[in-house]
Amino acid sequence: MKKRIPGFVIVLILLFTMVQCAKKGMPEGGPIDEEPPTFIRANPENYSTQFDKNEIRIYFDEYIKLDKPQQQIIVSPPMDPKPSIMPLGTARKDIKIEIFDTLEENTTYAINFGKSIVDNNEANPYNYFKYVFSTGDYIDSLMVSGTVKDARLKAPSQPISVMLYEVDSTYTDSIVYKETPRYVTYSQDSTFTFSLENLKAGTYKMVGIMDKNDNYLYNPKSEKIGFIAENVTIPTDSTYEITVFKEELDFNPKRPSHLKGNQILFGYEGTPDLDSLSINLLSARPEGFEYRIIKDAEKDSLYYWYNIKPELDSLSFEVVTPNTRDTLLARLGTLDRDSLIVSTETGGINKDFKFKANTPIVDHSDEFIKIMDKDSTEVPFTSEFFPMKNEVVLKFEKIPENNYQVSAFPGAITDLFQTTNDTIVQSVRTKAVSDYGRIILNIQNIESYPIIVQLTSTKGEVLAEQYSENSGNFTFDFLNPGDFLVRVIYDANANMKWDTGSYLKKRKPERILYYPDTIDVRSNWDKVETFSLK
Repeated sequence: MKKRIPGFVIVLILLFTMVQCAKKGMPEGGPIDEEPPTFIRANPENYSTQFDKNEIRIYFDEYIKLDKPQQQIIVSPPMDPKPSIMPLGTARKDIKIEIFDTLEENTTYAINFGKSIVDNNEANPYNYFKYVFSTGDYIDSLMVSGTVKDARLKAPSQPISVMLYEVDSTYTDSIVYKETPRYVTYSQDSTFTFSLENLKAGTYKMVGIMDKNDNYLYNPKSEKIGFIAENVTIPTDSTYEITVFKEELDFNPKRPSHLKGNQILFGYEGTPDLDSLSINLLSARPEGFEYRIIKDAEKDSLYYWYNIKPELDSLSFEVVTPNTRDTLLARLGTLDRDSLIVSTETGGINKDFKFKANTPIVDHSDEFIKIMDKDSTEVPFTSEFFPMKNEVVLKFEKIPENNYQVSAFPGAITDLFQTTNDTIVQSVRTKAVSDYGRIILNIQNIESYPIIVQLTSTKGEVLAEQYSENSGNFTFDFLNPGDFLVRVIYDANANMKWDTGSYLKKRKPERILYYPDTIDVRSNWDKVETFSLK
C-alpha cells in the first residue's frame, strides 16, 4: 500500500536543499585589499605657485579617513590659527583643507600628512603624501637632514619636533618660548632621522623639542629640548645630530600646606641644592622648639617636622637658597601626628641594610643593634645616618649562602618626639654564587676621564654603577638573572654624577653612550663584553 508524503514535509525538504545549494554557491570573498589609496588630483594643483585660495581639495580613488591627524599632519611654516583638515571621523573620497591664517608673501608652504591617510576598509596607509604650494613665483626646494637622540635614554620615547628659526635682526634665544618656528618636521619613529624640505636659503637656528602639546612652543616644565650650537646656513651638505634633554628648572617653592599633626608639606618646582637650602620659621617659637626637614623619596616635596605645635592658626616661613628668598604662609589644621614606625630594607648581597621611619629620626645607637650569622657568630658593622633621606644604613660584609639576623632593640632609633623603636628582628638571606651572574666589561677608545659606567634595566632604572679615573676594565658581580643595558657617562666636571644641559646657557648635557645590545645575564655565567666608544 503506497503512503503519501505530506505536503509540508516536501516543502521542508525543498527548503533544506535550497539552503545547501546556497551555501555551496556562496562566494568566500576576494583577496584582502592591501593597496593604499591612489592620489587622483588636487584643486588647486599640488606644487601650485601664486597661491591665493582659502580652501584646498585633494581627491583619491576610494574612500579614505585620517588616522591620528593631530600627531601626524605637519604644516610648515605653521599657520595660526591652524587650518581645518577634513575628514574627521567619517570617510570620504577627498580631503578638505580650510585656511584661516593670512599667508605670508613669497613663501613656500608644505602640508605633510605622514601616515595619516588610510583607506576606509583595511586602513592601508598612503605614506608621506605632501601637498606643497607657494604664495610667490616659485617653490623653495632646499633641504636639511639629520638624526635625533635622547641624552639619557637609548632612544627617544616619542617623535621629536625639529624646528628652524630664521636668524635675522629680531632673533633672540627666547624665541622658542613664545613664537612658532619658520619650519618644522617630526623625526621618524624607528630610524630617529628627520628631514626639513622646501626650505629657502638663509641662516637658521635648529632646535629639537619633545613637543607634548603640539603647540610648537617650548615648555621647560614638561618638555625636553636640544639644539645645534652653531647657526645652520642653507644650502648645506652637512647633516646634524640633535640630543634632547630635560632641563633642571630654577627652584620655586609652592605655598606650604599642613599635612597632619606636626608636619607641613612644602611642594616645589625645579631642582634645589638641599645642602644650601634652609626653611626658617618666622613665627614665634615655643620654648624647646626643634624641627627637621626630610625630602620625599619620589615627589618634589619637602616635609617640615616640628616637635612642639605653636598656639597659632598659621605659621610664616622663609625659604632661602643662595639665589632666592621666599616668604610663605601655612595654615594649621587639627590632625594628629603619626606614631613612630620603623621599617627595614634588607637589600641583597651587594646592597646595604637600611632602617627607615615614618617620623623624623634624630638619633641612633649602634650598641642596641646586633647582627648574627647562621653560625650565631656576631658580625661587625658600621652605620651611617642620612637625615634628608631619614634612614640609617648598616654596612657589613655578606658572603653567599648565608643567613643573617639583624636585631634592633629599644633605643636603637630615636625620633624627634623622643620615641624609640620596638624590638625589630629581620632576617637577611644571601643566595649561592651559582644563582648570580657576572658582567665583565672592557671599554675601549675612552676619550677622557673620569667616566661613570652604569648598568640599567631595559626601562632605564640604574641598578649598579662604577666610577673610574684611569681604567677601562669593570666587573659587576652578584647580578640577578635578567636583561641589562650598559651606558658610559663622560663626567666632564668630575662631580661623580650626570649633568643635564641648559638651553639659554648653551650648555650641552654630559655625553652618555649606550652599548648597542641588551646583555642577557644568566645564573652561574660570566658575560664578557668589549665596548668601543668610537
